[in-house]
Amino acid sequence: MLSIISFVGFTVLVAVIAWYASRKTNEKTADGYYLGGRSLGAITIAGSLLLTNLSAEQIVGLNGQAFTEGILVMAWETLAAIAMIATAIFFLPKYMRGGITTIPEFIQNRFDKKTKTIMSVLFLVAYGLVLLPTVLYSGSLAFSTMFNLPTLLGLSEGATIWVCVWSIGLIGSVYAIFGGLKAVAVSDLINAIGLLIGGIAIPIFGLMAIAEDGTILSGVNTLWESNPEKFNLTGGVDSSIPVGTIFTGMMLAQIYYWGTNQAIMQRVFGAKNLAEGQKGVILAALVKFLIPIVVVLPGVIAWHLFKGELTNADLAYPTLVRTVLPPAFMGFFAAVLFGAVLSSFNSLLNSSVTLFGFDLYKQFFKKDASEIQTVKAGKIFGTILALVSMTIAPFISNAPDGLFSYIQVMLGSLSVPIFAVVIIGLYTKRVPALGAKIVLVFGVVTYLISQFVLSPYFVNEALVQAGIDGITDGKVLSIIKAEAYPHFLHVMGILFVVNIIVLLAIGKLYPRDTDFVLQDSGKVNIQPWKYAILVGGLITILVLSTYFIF
Repeated sequence: MLSIISFVGFTVLVAVIAWYASRKTNEKTADGYYLGGRSLGAITIAGSLLLTNLSAEQIVGLNGQAFTEGILVMAWETLAAIAMIATAIFFLPKYMRGGITTIPEFIQNRFDKKTKTIMSVLFLVAYGLVLLPTVLYSGSLAFSTMFNLPTLLGLSEGATIWVCVWSIGLIGSVYAIFGGLKAVAVSDLINAIGLLIGGIAIPIFGLMAIAEDGTILSGVNTLWESNPEKFNLTGGVDSSIPVGTIFTGMMLAQIYYWGTNQAIMQRVFGAKNLAEGQKGVILAALVKFLIPIVVVLPGVIAWHLFKGELTNADLAYPTLVRTVLPPAFMGFFAAVLFGAVLSSFNSLLNSSVTLFGFDLYKQFFKKDASEIQTVKAGKIFGTILALVSMTIAPFISNAPDGLFSYIQVMLGSLSVPIFAVVIIGLYTKRVPALGAKIVLVFGVVTYLISQFVLSPYFVNEALVQAGIDGITDGKVLSIIKAEAYPHFLHVMGILFVVNIIVLLAIGKLYPRDTDFVLQDSGKVNIQPWKYAILVGGLITILVLSTYFIF
């Protein structure tokens, strides 16, 4: 009963505070609804960035990979800090100079409306078919396992997932579609604080559970001495992150996500000014450096505690929580995790509403639409997209290589061409819209062919040959499979270079008639934070030092 009371109490508290903080924002205007009236401070931005990123799919998925492979998967978190520093220093000043609301709006200013349309559609496909469903599925998996809901509800595991997906989806839709960005951002900040407290508590209780004398330090020693192979940051050729990929597709994926992803950048575009935006991103980067304690360490603890015998690696985190967390804390942690799931879901949905209403509706459906009509159309689209994602989500359980791997592989098709076009748009003056259009289509198609046609073909051929040669050892077969075709992160790196070459070649052959000049819109004070480079450099050194330690 205490768990239920604390769960409901904390959830209602967050909703009330979010309503109170956003009650004076005029959400009938585009700036008010989509950007919170450009009134967000650094701490709110940092909290919203962290919780938009750090949700159940991140916590469950990465801990699942850590359960299998160890701390090498922390590269997804620690290297993100470097990408965030790059965003704050190099990208954000250019974006905010233009006073934009969406990344596709910048693309329209730099290239043309048709290029913007292609990019908006790609973002919406990514959100509707990959990110929104995975957020719902991972959150549902966590709740179902932590609270043993199939037994409690008298349903099968599959039916329980359906119930959870639709419950979370409907509540999240109300937040995102009817609340606007400020309500989302404020609730994110509160839940981010709660998630950090609850998230750090799990490894603490876990280490105490495996310790001989019940102390944290003893638990660390036990974990380190019993599982040395789990503390190797250098991934082998058959790991999910071979060491070479850190220098190819890994950083591309990180900079795409933190520097060009609409769901992330929309939080920063709502900043009062450039300095607050930079401070918010850099503060989030510092916390991101510490996040492996929450999203990686529990997976290794679960490996030790359960002796590596879970049927599904993605169950590692929720099973650990159910095992080590005292019942008195379960309601609070459930409320925080529920808030994290809602945060990522409603942040993505809010950005989808923004993309449709701001970038597509006025161009294709009603050119003379008022701001009120645009916001209303976005809300209707958001409702439809939410229903589609809730329908898709339960089927993600069929992903063969785990939840987090599914997300990264699928997003690779979009991140490579979008990032290439944005980089060329920001740092060249004569590459024309034709080049951007070609690369946005060419990049997606070539990646999909690579991963879903060529890769399966070459892997299957290699395994068939191994069978003919009489090779049956699992480790050897794993290496043969990994070496049969380049890792998807290497493929991303190769295709990024190809896309850049295509863009520059088209720019040379068919240049714009005039140089592109990024105009200052005057909407935002673009005076940068004077300590941005210094603090960003220190955080970068901290990140790189972890690779020397391990």
